[in-house]
Amino acid sequence: MDADDLKPLTERVLKACKHRKCLVATAESCTGGLIVAQMTQIPGASSYVDRGFVTYSNDAKIEMLGVSPDTLEKYGAVSRETALEMAAGALRHSHAGVAIAVTGIAGPDGGSKEKPVGLVWFGLAVSGRPTYAEHRIFENKGREFVQHETVRHALEMTLAALE
Repeated sequence: MDADDLKPLTERVLKACKHRKCLVATAESCTGGLIVAQMTQIPGASSYVDRGFVTYSNDAKIEMLGVSPDTLEKYGAVSRETALEMAAGALRHSHAGVAIAVTGIAGPDGGSKEKPVGLVWFGLAVSGRPTYAEHRIFENKGREFVQHETVRHALEMTLAALE
């Protein structure tokens, strides 16, 4: 993953946190911590990044974020419902004012007709606002590509919420 091309976007996210006087948290499954890692590469990030939850397993989603086992059983880890609960849980279990969550299928396998490789659900929680979710289906150009595009879109969503 070429993190350098994401640096300007990441800097804008942290400047928006500074302007809003808020911290950011991440809840990551398919990216395994790449979003928070991208943020912490920027000097001064410790003033705006509260924490990153890497919740790759369902147990981690339940234990660290409070995702309901019923949600995971009924809808699966890669779903709108899980992304919403991950984002809300990251906000609730941190000191952040904004939390971004990602859960998806980065590949190269693990996809299905209903949930293809490249499907990623994003959850966004901002203090005082309803939690929001959306999805993208990224082209299946390999695991690194899907993860990189997921990081990019998560940063773009976070920036839009803060601006």
